[in-house]
Amino acid sequence: MKKVEKQRILILGGSGFIGNAIYKELLSYFEVHCTYCQQYGAFSENQVFHNFCVEEDSMFLLLNKIQPTIIISVIKGDHKGLVEAHKQIVNYALINADADCSILYISSSEVFDGKFRHPSYENDITLSQTASGKFKISVEKLLLETIPLQTAILRLPMVLGINSPEVLHLRQCIRHQATFEVFPNLVITTTTINKVCQQIHYIINQSLRGIFHLASNDMVHHEDLFREITSKMGDKMPIFKSVFSSNEDRYHAILPKENKLPISKQITVAQIIEESSLNEEIISIK
Repeated sequence: MKKVEKQRILILGGSGFIGNAIYKELLSYFEVHCTYCQQYGAFSENQVFHNFCVEEDSMFLLLNKIQPTIIISVIKGDHKGLVEAHKQIVNYALINADADCSILYISSSEVFDGKFRHPSYENDITLSQTASGKFKISVEKLLLETIPLQTAILRLPMVLGINSPEVLHLRQCIRHQATFEVFPNLVITTTTINKVCQQIHYIINQSLRGIFHLASNDMVHHEDLFREITSKMGDKMPIFKSVFSSNEDRYHAILPKENKLPISKQITVAQIIEESSLNEEIISIK
């Protein structure tokens, strides 16, 4: 891919698992800046990482200091502070609309956690029963109602990969013969961090707007997914603890339908299982 000099990207939440992976993906192609909160002192030596805590600092001052043309929001924190921060992001985007300033908001399947009977698609009405899901819905609504032509909403399912928190936890449970919870009646979609980064890179390069479900094309039961990943890792098993939330299948699955990316940017559950079960040594050799 050709390096685009004029694009300056700011990743809000660049010290987290997803944000830092996006940073590493885009670093060679764009001018990339990130935020980290003060407890992550290791990032202070990196000149493109800026100390920013949403509960204490001004988003307005940060944006005017860096002057990004693309803002990727994957930041966590107090919901009230985050809503105010995203209002300031909207104001910045409106002021810089002529410069084609765009916002990529990393949302999640939580915006549908109040719906259990069917998988959810991009244009379905959102419904959540959790504070986190309701917060994400409010930010999505803010962006789509005020700056729709400058916004891409990127909803993620559970994100796996060899260094993902969920897979690292699974490996620890295998190593120590500890309990790992699985949900036999929960039907989900999933993805890997590598695929998410590739998809975001493509969305930026193509200047895509709208709502995207960056999830696998197919679904799987939560228990089956982790049993298959474990079986591919080796002979040892954790203690699988089956947790039943109902007697019938419940869906916590988002599927791409209206805004599908090219085939090369899509992923299947089988590919996710294969990638997530690889050993770190194999990855480093590649």
